[in-house]
Amino acid sequence: MDKRVYLLTIVSFVVGLVELILGGILHLVARDLNVSLGQVGMLISIFSFVFAVSGPILLSVTAKIERKKLMLLALLFFFFANVLALLSTGYTMLLLARVVSAMCAALLISLCVTIASNIVTEQYRARAIGIAFMGVTASLVLGVPLGLMLSNAFGWRASFLFIAILTALSFIFVYFFMEKIAPKPSIPLKEQLRALKNSKIVLIQLTSFLFLAGHMTLYAYLTPFLLTLGLEGNWISIMYLIFGIAAVIGGGIGGFLSDRFGPKYTIIGVIIVFALSIFSIPYTTTVMPVFMFVMMVWGMLSWAISPAMQSYLIASAPKTSDIQQSLNNSALHFGIAFGSMSGGVIIEQAGVEMNASVGGVFALLALMVVSVSMRKGKGKSISEVA
Repeated sequence: MDKRVYLLTIVSFVVGLVELILGGILHLVARDLNVSLGQVGMLISIFSFVFAVSGPILLSVTAKIERKKLMLLALLFFFFANVLALLSTGYTMLLLARVVSAMCAALLISLCVTIASNIVTEQYRARAIGIAFMGVTASLVLGVPLGLMLSNAFGWRASFLFIAILTALSFIFVYFFMEKIAPKPSIPLKEQLRALKNSKIVLIQLTSFLFLAGHMTLYAYLTPFLLTLGLEGNWISIMYLIFGIAAVIGGGIGGFLSDRFGPKYTIIGVIIVFALSIFSIPYTTTVMPVFMFVMMVWGMLSWAISPAMQSYLIASAPKTSDIQQSLNNSALHFGIAFGSMSGGVIIEQAGVEMNASVGGVFALLALMVVSVSMRKGKGKSISEVA
């Protein structure tokens, strides 16, 4: 395995941190900028939406630029975006920083995955892509507790200072240790969208969207929820750390279950238990050990579905699996955007206690959609639907 793949994993981890890092510090940012929790939560939604839309577009537009040069330019803009967030004096300034950093992050993560697949031999290609994606998964899981611990100790701006420092280090490592990589023809955006002509594939992508939307409806506002339980400071950090560890373990469990029982049974089982766990969360808060157990189950299942969904997509559309992976990444970020946006509306209108129930409803919708997809015939490739 080419050691540069691990460098790309580090870059994807650093870049991925910025997406959800606001999740644990909503109350601190809201108080400092004198805005509501819902408005700060919207910054997560906007980031994820911009990420989902700009990723495929930017990768197509920059297809002819040498890869190392493009990565260095993107890291430079990402660095300045986080410095802008660090220096933000108002909501609008922070919003602008989030939009720029989202565009850079979308391009950088796409670059990490494509470069990882190009610098290794064919026999290591799938493994290299998986390792590169590990950085993204770890950042999405650990970004919130990391941001919370830094912000509790040094203020919310410390999170963006930390990311800016890591970005600068990533720039240096890429500059000195990554060789020039000639660009390869990318899949045109039009061709990517043609892959969605198959209704079965659309339903699978919609399942990912709804499932993560349900998860984020509560997870993006977990800190306000924990505050209603009387937890503060270090205890909230501990809760997020427990959740993060459970989520990382869940990814491994999901892969094992998918290999053992098949992706279809795994997806159905995970969604059902996920829905039960998130629905029950508000009713377990009076007994802390029970609440922590249910939260760990919720955390494990929130990412246990990913390996099964990837396998299901590949099995359903083997000839367009690369395109489907890219589109699924966009679907996941649309889900993050919609879930955090929905959670912001709920917390403003009905209170954070309702977020779990709405998240459970999204999970049930995901269950219905994926059940319909499984009744349909085998997915067709682009060449079959064109």
